[in-house]
Amino acid sequence: MSATSPKTDFRNRLAIALDTRHLDTAISIAKAVQPHIGVAKVGLELFSAEGHQAVRAMQDIGMNVFLDVKLHDIPSTVYGSSTVLGSLGVRYLTVHAAGGITMLQAAVKGLNGGADEVGLPAPTVLAVTVLTSEPTAPPELLNKRLAAAVAARCGGVICAATDLPVIKGTAPNIMTVVPGIRPTGVPTYDQGRVATPAQAIQGGADMLVIGRAVTAAEDPARAAELIATEVGQAI
Repeated sequence: MSATSPKTDFRNRLAIALDTRHLDTAISIAKAVQPHIGVAKVGLELFSAEGHQAVRAMQDIGMNVFLDVKLHDIPSTVYGSSTVLGSLGVRYLTVHAAGGITMLQAAVKGLNGGADEVGLPAPTVLAVTVLTSEPTAPPELLNKRLAAAVAARCGGVICAATDLPVIKGTAPNIMTVVPGIRPTGVPTYDQGRVATPAQAIQGGADMLVIGRAVTAAEDPARAAELIATEVGQAI
């Protein structure tokens, strides 16, 4: 886990998913929700459009950056990429657990090495186990990918809320980051396995990824406030 656990600051248990290609839109959303959410999740679309500038922009307004690009390549390539991203100040980086132990180890070594080179706190590699859009994935797949993440010393995993009992039972100290969060009454969109904020927190989630429940709301700031309140009551 990173040197700064999400449990040390309530806002850092919530990440806003900035799934847009437009940096001005991402900045506007991030600023609107910042009183309630402390982590900015820069997704593949935004990073593809704006690159390092997207990361810097979120850091400039005082948010920790969760770079969700789900690296999956040969270990040397993942190592090199992770080193660059660590030196950029990315606090959380997603890597596909399907890539295996050696690849995950390369990501951990690279991300931490890059951060250390420039004197930054230790960041966290988040191994993606099974996507929340895959409701029919066999149980053994989760176990296999969790085992790889643990063996590679990843600081955390990305998982559905429904997978929390297995993960906490097997690896109680690993950080759990849960997407697919939908407050009561909010559409599920393309997510196959969803949970309310309270359900996820009560199930053991360390960080929640909040997307369209806030970004598609008429008033994103108010939507973020309501979710933060629900999470606070569940802790």
